[in-house]
Amino acid sequence: MSDLQDLVALIRAGTPLIVVDTPDEIRVVELFRQSLTRVWRALYRWSITEGLRRLDLDREDPVQGPPDAGATLAAIRNADQRGVYLLLDFHPYLGYAGTQRQLRDILQRRDCLPHTVVLVGHKVELPRELDAAATRVRLRLPDANTLLKLVREEIAAFQREHEGRRVEADEAVVRRIVRNLQGLDAMDARRIARHLIHDDGVLGPGDLPELARLKFELLNKSGHLHYEYDTARFADVAGARRLKRWVEQRRRVFVDGEAPPGLDPPRGVLLLGVQGCGKSLLAKAVAGGFGVPLVRLDFGTLYAKYHGETEANLREALAQAEQLAPCVLWIDEIEKAVAAGSADGDGGVSRRVLGYLLTWMAERRSNVFLVATANQVRDLPAELLRKGRFDEIFFVDLPDADTRAHVFELHLRRRELAAERFDLRALAQAAEGFSGAEIEQAIVAALYVAHAESRAVDDALLLQEIGATRPLSVVMREQVQALRDWAAERTVPAD
Repeated sequence: MSDLQDLVALIRAGTPLIVVDTPDEIRVVELFRQSLTRVWRALYRWSITEGLRRLDLDREDPVQGPPDAGATLAAIRNADQRGVYLLLDFHPYLGYAGTQRQLRDILQRRDCLPHTVVLVGHKVELPRELDAAATRVRLRLPDANTLLKLVREEIAAFQREHEGRRVEADEAVVRRIVRNLQGLDAMDARRIARHLIHDDGVLGPGDLPELARLKFELLNKSGHLHYEYDTARFADVAGARRLKRWVEQRRRVFVDGEAPPGLDPPRGVLLLGVQGCGKSLLAKAVAGGFGVPLVRLDFGTLYAKYHGETEANLREALAQAEQLAPCVLWIDEIEKAVAAGSADGDGGVSRRVLGYLLTWMAERRSNVFLVATANQVRDLPAELLRKGRFDEIFFVDLPDADTRAHVFELHLRRRELAAERFDLRALAQAAEGFSGAEIEQAIVAALYVAHAESRAVDDALLLQEIGATRPLSVVMREQVQALRDWAAERTVPAD
């Protein structure tokens, strides 16, 4: 059923109190206007600034009397014909006992006709006695056809405003924009479409990152999600050949949302590995590989002192991520958030959080790809690791000689040093057992020495800094080797 059919059915059933939670008052008023073609009632709209006005006549006639809440309810009770009354932002006045009593008398049809009262507003909160009598209606979000029509209306409006200047619109990009606007109400979608069009009169590939940013800023009211603007390209990541191929094989199904029969869309991966080997960079690169926004869930902001508030924060954050779809949701160091041994010390909060997260991972239908990173696999609960939670568990190991040479090349070029002047093979050989982060820090240390001594960075200086560094694979040899041994037969190598 459509929103209009739902409202018509409620009016015909004589529903005494309807609550519509929405900031889009214009759409609600228009829906009730359209309902008059199927079921006739006198239709009124009230606001504190205009008072009570009739809408079903050829003109909007004001009703005599002041626009205060008490006088309005008295006018409704004394009306001589059945009506539908749209009361905009009326709920704050229901905190008064007299106003509440007046409304309850109308709902119980005491000495008045069977009217339908509709409370319209953003987050309408009612006293308990009235809430039990209310029928809440949540308007459906616009579908793809409605959004496409909306975008084309904004294109036409821009061309009229700019005296026929034609908007350059790439049809493929327009379809991507429409797809990314899904999950927003019509007001917000129109506002973003208008921003993209009026920025430069063009709808092209360059508008997609701006669309993702605007949508994130609009939806992330809680602060539990962080938008990652700098998503790495796979070309900027050394190694990880298997993971790159895995993502590339699934890119079209995930981005286009059109999987052939029997093929489920990709859901997520767990990146396990040695610290400093680029798991966070790979999480960003996955989003870059798919070409979608990356949002990071900050578990630290979820935890609260009141019972049930932490779980509510998680539900809100995941719901916001679903509204941002298609996107990649990144949970960094997930073992710290849902560690297997932490449930007994926090009153069961971690266990409840894990339970809800697992349920969401299994049942979600939105186009959200989950990337979780972890360093300590033994801290992860078994139910998180079983097949079906993640599509695959990739192990990010210490880089081999070829990958280390590539890492040196990338970081040297990033610091505007000519990589061809260095013996990358010799540097890679000397840095055996180094992670990517440790190679980067060796280059940074060499740059500081070169700056202090007013000399150029060369192979000798880099080899000196490499020799002075004790990598984690040496300092924590036993732990690192135990992790590598565990992963050898249980995970898929990322490289």
